[in-house]
Parts: sequence; C-alpha cells; structure tokens
Amino acid sequence: MSGRERIRTYSKVIQIKKLNRVYGHGESRIHALANVSLVIEKNEFIAIMGASGSGKSTLMNILGCLDTPSSGEYLLSNKSVINIDDYQLSKIRHEKIGFIFQTFHLLLRLTALDNVLLPLRYSGLSVEQARQRGLEMLNKVGLSARVHHKPYEMSGGQRQRVAIARALVNRPQVIFADEPTGNLDSKTSQEIMQLLLELHRGGQTIVMVTHEEAIAAYAQRIIKMKDGLIIEDKPCIDFC
Repeated sequence: MSGRERIRTYSKVIQIKKLNRVYGHGESRIHALANVSLVIEKNEFIAIMGASGSGKSTLMNILGCLDTPSSGEYLLSNKSVINIDDYQLSKIRHEKIGFIFQTFHLLLRLTALDNVLLPLRYSGLSVEQARQRGLEMLNKVGLSARVHHKPYEMSGGQRQRVAIARALVNRPQVIFADEPTGNLDSKTSQEIMQLLLELHRGGQTIVMVTHEEAIAAYAQRIIKMKDGLIIEDKPCIDFC
C-alpha cells in the first residue's frame, strides 16, 4: 500500500480553512497568514518549512492553540477552536496537544521525572499513577537511567528527550515540534529525529517546524511557506 493510499484511511486531526492572521493596524498591518487552508490526518508526520517571516511559526502557534486567527476556520478533532476563551484554549492544550521546543523549556531545579510530571498536575491521576506514567514515558525515550538527574546534569540530547517525554505524558492527539534539533549537534539531531520517527510509526501525529532540509526529510509530508502562504505541499520522496 502506498503512502497516499494509507493516508486516505486515516481520520482528520486538523482542518483549517481560509485562516488569516493580521498584526498591527492601518499601514503597519502585516498579514502573517493569508487564506491558508490545510488538512492534517491522524498519524501524519508533517514538516513545515520557510524563511524567517514566511508565516510558519504563526501557523504553528495557531494550530497549537497558543495564538488565535484573525479570521477563518480551525477544527481540531472535528471540534471548532475558533472564538473560545483562554480557559478553553488552555484545556485543549492540556488534553490534546504536546509541545517540543528548541530550547527544551525544562525547569533546572527539577529532576527529569518531575519535569515530565508537570503536565499531569491537573489530570486527575493519583500521585502514583502519574509517577508510573512519567516513568513509562522516560523509558520510552531511553532515559530510564536518568530519572533523578536534573537538566544541568544531562546532555542537550538527553534534555530534549526529557522534553519529548513531557510532551507525550498526557497522551496528546498531536505533537507540535518547533525546531526540535535547533540547539543540537548533527549526531544528536539524528538521534532525536529517529526517536520522533519511531513515535510516528507508533501512531503519533507530529507537526514539526524546521528550516533544515535534512531534518524535514524525516517527515512524511513537507509544507513550504512564503509570505503567509502555502506555496508547496507534497509527500517527502525520502520518507520510508
């Protein structure tokens, strides 16, 4: 079965239609996104590329419910996330979305496990249930031996693995990865991308922003942006 045939059997996780994001007023208005439409299926691995100012980060922030569009439609798992309040957006981020950032965003005074457990504070799980899930996620990213280490005691690659475990701990419907290898050397970058590829093969939907062609090549589908527009959207020929 080909990649395209396989994708058609999936359900839609993200649907956006004529999405616009405008900053400023009058002559200083900037159209960061201009009538962008896009569908992302369950278990797709998407790379979004573009130069600085292309709109890729704005699109990522809106899809991740960190920002809201000026106009347009956005359905996440077939539910509209347009015109809802900050509390509801926060609830959606907590329940359905995992984030991986270039700079890790770990708390330096906390252990790897405690960092991973942060998103579970309001999950309703017992302390022991949360701890077991955190340990499961750290084991999944190959850090079972670093559970009690703090970020300053770990390498950049290990810190990013902690961040990935934290993104996974709430069992999100989609993970957004913003330049996940931007602060890593080439060898460690390959290791992190192999981990993301394994998560994708295990059923995880991943949307990644990157400016590196070699990193984008790990994705199943590459979207290129320019001046707030999608100028190219095609399968990655190197994806396997």
